[in-house]
Amino acid sequence: MSRILILGGTTEARELATMLAQRGADATLSLAGRTATPVAMPLPTRHGGFGGIAGLVEYLRTSGTEALVDATHPYAAAMSHHAAEASALAPVKLLALRRPAWRRQEGDDWLEVGDAAEAVSALGAAPRRAFLALGRQELRPFEAAPQHRYLIRSVDPVEPPLAVPDALYVVARGPFDIAWERLLLESEAVDTIICKNSGGTATYGKIAVARALGLRVIMLRRPTLPEAESVATPEAAMEWLAHAGMLRGV
Repeated sequence: MSRILILGGTTEARELATMLAQRGADATLSLAGRTATPVAMPLPTRHGGFGGIAGLVEYLRTSGTEALVDATHPYAAAMSHHAAEASALAPVKLLALRRPAWRRQEGDDWLEVGDAAEAVSALGAAPRRAFLALGRQELRPFEAAPQHRYLIRSVDPVEPPLAVPDALYVVARGPFDIAWERLLLESEAVDTIICKNSGGTATYGKIAVARALGLRVIMLRRPTLPEAESVATPEAAMEWLAHAGMLRGV
């Protein structure tokens, strides 16, 4: 059995951590610390960054880590690039656990943009009722468009609130089912959704509801991630770790 480090913050990272704990694996989950109240996990968990690539390399070497699983969010590109470079320098085995992107279906009205600033421009000058399903780091650009009414959902409170005259804040943690999303969007008369192409099922409900209601979705394009051996599910990650000799009894 070998020491495994999971770079987490996603549903898949939590699922993999639970599977590894059940197997009695020598593994640690690392969280960036952006969420004030993370879900408790059955593995040893560290919080906060490593201090860049050099810090991550030092951690991998001093901890005796032999396998690094990058299970960060698809939009955490900087961390994924750091993981790829650090794994080569340490050196340790690297696996990327990457959920597939959502694919456009018949009836979807999507507009892809590069970042939050482009999303603000895409909203236009006419007042809209916009649902911002983004991380707190992407919200500030919308202060440049105070004519819109904003529905803002986040895991932690947005502090300070946006400097706009009309905003409703919802603090909630997914997954969000279709019924819940439809109730929220219809009750607030939302006509536009701004979100990331996060992939997976936990937050797909809003996309399905947008299709059913004919709502425009302004979607931030996924960033480019480094080349790495990758899998799409925690189960596949467990198989990879087993074949790599990282789990006892396999």
